Amino acid sequence: MDNKKLNVKDLVTIGVFGVIYFVLMFGIGMMGMIPILFLIYPAVLGIIAGTVVMLFMTKVQKPWALFIFGMISPLVMFAAGHTYVVLVLSLIVMIIAELIRKIGNYNSFKYNMISYTIFSTWICSSMMQMLLAKEVYIEYCRMMGDDYVVALEKLITYPHMVLVALGAIVGGFIGAYIGKALLKKHFSKAGIV
Repeated sequence: MDNKKLNVKDLVTIGVFGVIYFVLMFGIGMMGMIPILFLIYPAVLGIIAGTVVMLFMTKVQKPWALFIFGMISPLVMFAAGHTYVVLVLSLIVMIIAELIRKIGNYNSFKYNMISYTIFSTWICSSMMQMLLAKEVYIEYCRMMGDDYVVALEKLITYPHMVLVALGAIVGGFIGAYIGKALLKKHFSKAGIV
């Protein structure tokens, strides 16, 4: 059972992949500078980051690895001034994603794919701040200008957030399959079928 516990090498791998994911997330997040594109950001991130996260899942097939990996970006965002909404919603999403992965014993593509589709929805917490912590989030967004804030207020509604979350799920699903196609050799080496 000791081989199922995270060791220093696993934590280093989590950290390296966490940094890669954060850089991807931040880079793709630049599309959010145009308010309407902010709504498709979770779907695009899910597609593009799928390869990185799926490779991570082949490298570290142990309990709580995905949870720790997944909480790095929300913690950095919180430290940078985002609200508690990002932490709380991400925590819920990461626990669910981790439990799904556990059902597949960490080496089932089917369960890793489902886990990643759920994982992909965490970034929606960034937009949910507009609905659940509006005043604080508006102040945070003011650096982008008043027009930007007004546009976000109009765009980020509960009905739109349902579509954004569905987009993130679809993006995660597509990203998982792209990751599997690109990493076929790694998947077979890791025993993931």
